[in-house]
This record gives sequence, C-alpha cells and structure tokens, in this order.
Amino acid sequence: MSDLPPLPLRRVKTGALERRFTLVKAGMVAGARLAVASAGSLFAEAGTRQDVRRDALSRQAEYLVNELGKLKGSIVKIGQMMALYGEHFLSPEVTHALHKLNDSTTALAWESMETVLKDELGDRLLDLEVHHQPLGAASLGQVHRARRRSDGRELCLKIQYPGVADAVDSDLDLVTHLMRLSRLVPQTREFEEWLEEVRQMMHREVNYPLELETTRRFHDLLQADNRYIVPEVFPEYSTAHVLCTSYEPGLSINHPDVLALPQERRNTLALAALDLCAREIFLWGEIQTDPNFGNYLIHIDATSGQDRLICLDFGAVRDFPPDLIRLARGLTEAAFDKDMDLMLQAMQGYSFFDQMPVQGRERFAHLLFLAIEPFARPEDVEASCLDGQGNYLWAQSHLHKRAIAMAARTATNVGFSAPPKELMFVSRKLMGAYTFMTVIDARIQARALLQPYVDTWRQQRHQDG
Repeated sequence: MSDLPPLPLRRVKTGALERRFTLVKAGMVAGARLAVASAGSLFAEAGTRQDVRRDALSRQAEYLVNELGKLKGSIVKIGQMMALYGEHFLSPEVTHALHKLNDSTTALAWESMETVLKDELGDRLLDLEVHHQPLGAASLGQVHRARRRSDGRELCLKIQYPGVADAVDSDLDLVTHLMRLSRLVPQTREFEEWLEEVRQMMHREVNYPLELETTRRFHDLLQADNRYIVPEVFPEYSTAHVLCTSYEPGLSINHPDVLALPQERRNTLALAALDLCAREIFLWGEIQTDPNFGNYLIHIDATSGQDRLICLDFGAVRDFPPDLIRLARGLTEAAFDKDMDLMLQAMQGYSFFDQMPVQGRERFAHLLFLAIEPFARPEDVEASCLDGQGNYLWAQSHLHKRAIAMAARTATNVGFSAPPKELMFVSRKLMGAYTFMTVIDARIQARALLQPYVDTWRQQRHQDG
C-alpha cells in the first residue's frame, strides 16, 4: 500500500487563522525546547556548551521545517528562498534544515484546478482540451498540458493555486514570527532588509503577467539563435493566475539520455549555457537569478545532432540597476585578467567594499579569481583541472566545493558583513551554471567564449572614462 501514489489534495490551506495556529504552536514548542537545552548547558565548559546549543538548534530547525512542509502554498517557497539566500543571516543548522523543503509536492485534484480555469478563462476554456493529470506540481501551483482544438497546437498551462498570491505577505510574516519565537533568526536591520527582499521575490514569483512579459522578451531575444528554445506565450489564454505557453518537450539535465550524449555534444550544450549567462550580465542587464537547473531542459535532435537548450520559468528574472551591472562587469573583467589593481579599482565606490580593510578586499579578489578559474589562462589553472588539450574538467575540478570553502575562510578571517543582495543573486547564478557544467561533465575551453564580452566592456569603460 505504501507504494501507491498520494491521493490528490482537494484544496491548499491558505487561511491565515489556521496557518497561524499551526505555526505559532510549532514556534513556541521549538523555542521552549531550545531554551531548555541552552539552560541545561549553562554550567558546562564553553566547547561543550556550544556543541549542545548547535545540536539543539539543529533538532529544533528540523522540527520546524517539518511543520512548514505540511502547509504547502507559499510557505514552502519562502523556506526555500531563505535556504538559498540566507546563509549570511541564518545559522548553518537552520539553512541545512530549510534545504530539505521539497518543492515537488502532492498535486491538487483536477476538480479544484478545473474550477480555477473556469473562473479565470471563462468561455475561452472551451477552446482547449486540458489533460487532467499534471505534468508537475510544486508549492505555488501546477502545470497541465493542453491542446488547442482549432489547430491542435500543444500548450502548457501554469496554474496558480487558489489564494496563494493573497497569502504571500501573511505567510512570510508567519514564518518570520515562527523563527523569532524559535530564536532561530537575528534581530538586526540587515535581516529585516533581507526579509523585505524575500517578500519582493515572492511577489514576483506569483506575478504571472510579469512573467508572461519576461518570457516574451527572452523569446524575442533568443528566437534567432537555434541553440535555444524559449516557449511562446499565449496572452489570450493567460490571466493573473494562469500562464499559457507553448509546450516544449525535453529531458532534464541529468537524464540518462542527456548524460549519454557524446562528449562533443555535451560540450556544445555547456557552451550555450555559459554564453547565455554572459549575455545576461554583459548585454541585457537582466539575470535569471534562480540557480535551479530544473529551469532548463534539453531537446535532443537525433537527426542533425543540433541539440537545444530549453529555457523555462522566468519568474525569477531580475532587471539590475546600471551601477550594479557595472560592478558585476568590472569585477568579471578584473578576475578574467587576474589583475589585482584593476579589481581593487572596480570595487571603489561601493559601500560593501569601501567598508572593508584592504586585506579584506584582496581576500575577496582571490575568491573571485578562483570563481572564474574555468575562464582563466591555462597557465593559471592547476594541471589536475585540465586535460591534455587544455580543456577545463568541470566535474573533476571540484570548483564548487573549493569556492565554498574559500568563501567561508574569507568571511571568518575578514568578518564580512552581508554582501548586497544583487551580489548574492549573481553568485547564486554562477553556482547554478557551474552545477550545470558539472552534471553534464563539460570539458571545454571557455576563455574564448568570454573574451569578446570582456573586450567590448573594456572598450565601453574606456570610452565612458
């Protein structure tokens, strides 16, 4: 019996009262347990006392995350965002627990989703034949395949769960209140500012009209490039809570058929993914900040071998202000050239760096030199990370782990404050791209790809003075 799929849900609990009762109760229980554990270790040695507190914190964080996961809706997404972007504010025990929140959840019953579609589309729903079984279900909604009756066009309907958008603010307030009751978060101005950013991110996630326009814009930008597929949008079947796009079938990045592709074809896909990142930073100033490589599928072309990268889910795309785009480009240029003087010059005028001692800025520069290692000159890369042809071996390089370890050492030695949220988004973007490279075992020379973008930026920088 345990192997049977879970029964579909009839509704998502979005009522503030019932959710508040559940979370406040959980927060009070966790807070009381943590207080008892802390009190019990008061007379222990300092090292033992810290171990006891860490253990208690870990257990209470796990308990709270389990309670969060039961509520579905935006609660789960909020927890995931906190895990992804909150390492500068939350303890490792809390972020570790939050990372366990699973966005792949039980689907809502078709009867409930059909009601949403009827309310949103009215008579337009008669144009479509919608599959009752969803392609996927997540915390904020689920996706159903559909066919337009008039011409057989295959479509995708991204349907938001009822009440989710209206519950974002109350849910975030509830989660924050819960963590405060549980003594799991700091009481600082930086934390409050970061929470406000999470709030804005959540509102963008449920803003389907904004996502429609962003998807349309990226479709237009990449339409002429046969390395990519961006779904076409259908405004006539889209509303505030329904987003209709063309159905673009593909395989996940880690699908066995993708991993079994010849090395050359996987390398081509890797270069396409990196080129897309470079365009976002150096050409468009709009960046897909969600590092989840589940936002990409692979269309395998068995005939011509022209495999394509399918780009999905544009709800997390951010339009960055010019000064921060300039900073990102300047830091990339300096890291690309491995030029410490240029790096320190690029950092000038930004409060995060200006507040650091010179030693701190230099340590941060070395971290960026490491982060851009796949684009470095061969003589600046350890031999174990290259093959005989000078290709960078992403999977064997363990770059992700090395960068995280260096970041932790740098933060400890220098005493970093939390970096600007935009820098956190860009770093997460790069880590997501690097994970993509590692999964498909890319073996490429990426320096030549980035060189023209850096050269164009350098020329622009000199012209601007």
